[in-house]
Amino acid sequence: MQADWVQSLKEKLDQSHAWPDLYTFKFIVPAGKEKQVTELFPNHSYTQRPSKHGKYISVTVQAMMQSSDAVIEIYQSASKIEGIVAL
Repeated sequence: MQADWVQSLKEKLDQSHAWPDLYTFKFIVPAGKEKQVTELFPNHSYTQRPSKHGKYISVTVQAMMQSSDAVIEIYQSASKIEGIVAL
């Protein structure tokens, strides 16, 4: 992830959230990779929904995050999953 993008995201997150706060993560991954996403959130519940043809799975997780840095850390870890799209 580029440093400018990370800094911009951090600023936006800090403007719109009072930490700690409940944050909603939404990802789309190729079918079969959803476990890699859910493993980023141990002890959190999540919802999954397959795409119309089943090629992709959307994963939504609500997690209590302590800071914008913690949110960015999740996005950085998720970016290593091949084919992932963060919404």
